[in-house]
Amino acid sequence: MKISYNAPVILTFALICTVVFFADQFTGGNIMPYFAVGTTFSAHPVVLFSMFSHVIGHGSIDHLLGNMTFILLLGPIVEEKYGSGKTLFMIGITALITAIINMAFFSTGLLGASGIVFMLILLVSFTNMKDGKIPLTFILVALLFVGKEVIHTFQEDQVSQAAHIIGGICGSVFGFLLGRNNS
Repeated sequence: MKISYNAPVILTFALICTVVFFADQFTGGNIMPYFAVGTTFSAHPVVLFSMFSHVIGHGSIDHLLGNMTFILLLGPIVEEKYGSGKTLFMIGITALITAIINMAFFSTGLLGASGIVFMLILLVSFTNMKDGKIPLTFILVALLFVGKEVIHTFQEDQVSQAAHIIGGICGSVFGFLLGRNNS
């Protein structure tokens, strides 16, 4: 039996997130600022880089492991269905939209792949879309997801429910658009 690198975008993304986390730990926290989006936009190259790279950074081992578990579970399904190029494109667009909205409306920084996780959660519920019909599983997941995130917005924690909701919206849009094209 051979081991297959079956989902190159997802596996590479998970590997990069893990390497960045441990490199940051090894350097005493000197790397993570490049993998966190701030609160104001500028054309500075570090800011532009962070608008995409913030999904790679993670604040703790629990944060990293939680996100990577879902990404490695759901990502290969998405990558097999839509292909590596589209999967990478969807990750990049979700990261960019999340960064822009966070800088425009929130006064906190942002790091972590939670938005990507929620993009994958909603997107994977579209994988069995046929003949332009919206799967009931998508409707139920969307209702549960949005309800949970709205409830959690009233809790004071270090979690960006906005990133989760934006990621879920991106996954829904991608699923609807790509599902229509593939049916």
